[in-house]
Amino acid sequence: MSRPGSRAPAVFDDGITETALPHCTVVETDVLIVGSGPAGSAAALFLSTLGVPNIMITKYRWTANTPRAHITNQRTMEIFRDVGIDDAVRAESTPNELMGDTVFCTSIAGEELGRILTFGTHPARHADYELASAASTCDIPQTYLEPILVKNATARGTQTRFSTEYLSHVQTATGVSVRVLDRLTGAEFSIRAKYLIGADGARSQVAADLELPMKGEMDIAGSMNITFTADISPFVGHRPSVLYWVVQPGSNIGGIGTGLVRMIRPWNQWLVVWGYDIAEEPPVIDTAAATQIVRNLLGLPELEVEITGTSLWGNNAQYATRLQHGRVFCVGDAVHKHPPSNGLGSNTSIQDSYNLAWKLAAVLAGTAGPELLRTYTEERAPVARQIVLRANKSAGEFGQLFEALGITGARTETEMIELIEERKANTPAGAAKRQAIQAAMEVKNYEFNAHGVEIGQFYESAAIVADGWCRPEPERDPELYYQASTVPGSRLPHAWVGDSARKVSTHDLAPFTQFTVITGITGSAWADAAARVGARLGVRLEAVIIGPGQPVTDLYFDWARLREVSEDGAVLVRPDKHIGWRSLAMADDPEGALFAAMTALLSRGDSVSDGLLNSLVDAQVSLVASAVRS
Repeated sequence: MSRPGSRAPAVFDDGITETALPHCTVVETDVLIVGSGPAGSAAALFLSTLGVPNIMITKYRWTANTPRAHITNQRTMEIFRDVGIDDAVRAESTPNELMGDTVFCTSIAGEELGRILTFGTHPARHADYELASAASTCDIPQTYLEPILVKNATARGTQTRFSTEYLSHVQTATGVSVRVLDRLTGAEFSIRAKYLIGADGARSQVAADLELPMKGEMDIAGSMNITFTADISPFVGHRPSVLYWVVQPGSNIGGIGTGLVRMIRPWNQWLVVWGYDIAEEPPVIDTAAATQIVRNLLGLPELEVEITGTSLWGNNAQYATRLQHGRVFCVGDAVHKHPPSNGLGSNTSIQDSYNLAWKLAAVLAGTAGPELLRTYTEERAPVARQIVLRANKSAGEFGQLFEALGITGARTETEMIELIEERKANTPAGAAKRQAIQAAMEVKNYEFNAHGVEIGQFYESAAIVADGWCRPEPERDPELYYQASTVPGSRLPHAWVGDSARKVSTHDLAPFTQFTVITGITGSAWADAAARVGARLGVRLEAVIIGPGQPVTDLYFDWARLREVSEDGAVLVRPDKHIGWRSLAMADDPEGALFAAMTALLSRGDSVSDGLLNSLVDAQVSLVASAVRS
């Protein structure tokens, strides 16, 4: 294979030669990632953490130049904890306690319509979040997050190349040849990869070239961002939040439905979101116009502000029903495109890459069959659909507030103001309006406190070995509330464990670099089985025994309440912290049971293991039936 500077033509094992790509130098890698946003740089970081050679290219000269995504939820912070960058992220973020006093008002300096405690900051919800995870939600604008991801990916081995544009690709049974452009020199060259990841955003060229099937629409409404600097701490410091929603004449043309003042850095760096009619010509916003919009939303007509940037963007409602084709995969906004409601964009993008990376690493290492890669779509396409529908529904739910205020039919600015003022009236109409506003604010919990959506993702695929139990029926609203479970497909429940000298999460017991079996003292045979199965399969498979006298004890007895298996049962955790399989109690042949589960999960296609798996399923069904009878 030729390298940069070599003149000898390359011949690939699929018959493609370098001469088929005229005037191109050919570079090789295992995985090529197109795009360095949250999805792409996370994919690079995860692959490098797992020791997979990869190249990341972006047509831009550096990382994000506008704040864009910012809410970073517990699930994503767990992932950052897993790969050791959570401290760096927290150091650049606004902490959870300063995020949540979300205000709805007529202007920042004007009257409030109401507040809602968000992102788990309400005392009644804070316990839910604390019990669910060792990590906490924070706010870190994309301009601060991307450099952390890129730096750590590159430090761990990623070859990062800016000003390098994806042009096209051709894939065969054994690899992908990608034509790219060096935007500095104008020279084209080819990168030959075993797999390609398209992380090139909502208008992904990679996804378009794959002709991935999409549902929904793009550009259903228009919004503009205006970033500015101004110290407004006297108006916000006592009610700290990242989001201040302004209901004001003119702000509800398209866009999210209201004007938004978003904190970038407390309390002097800000971003305003303002709607525009996407059916008309895009507006040209100069400094004077931007300053006027900012002053209007703040309600401070004389405030000195520094406008630092403007940009336009479209609200989308589109998702892919298939996320891959052959050796090419798409992640992030390339396959789920939606408004920023619920703060799901970068979180889901990073989680896509977390799901895909360990599977690619296993297949490249030869420890899993290529069929494992099909489970990326099986597991993540339902998530893409869910978050697009949820985000757009949340955006639409602002309409209930408008209806409660009675302003949906207002014809003039004066009429709109009068209708908003009516909420103060000592009349039956005023009382009804106040009650309607309260009900509308309750609905917004589905945007700002949707804990189940954020952290309760459940997978069903060939990489999940069912045990006869169904996913438990939710005890509370499954969008608002997360319900812990060890049913295969669930995220590993968090519990604090450790010893007299340290306290760690159950997630810390199952690092990204391995499969993990968790059991109890009477299940110690699973530990011997794990060692033998790991050796047979060439897979890193470690066992953790939780109990008194062991290196890890159940400090608060929370794991015993959450594990849903007997002490001698076992829970098999995949590298991405989802339960791949479990045994409710000790198996007659623990090594055989674990071997069957692992070979099935890894798509090893072993006929002997298929027979073992059938026996294992029969045994689990019997255990389930016994448990139900008891």
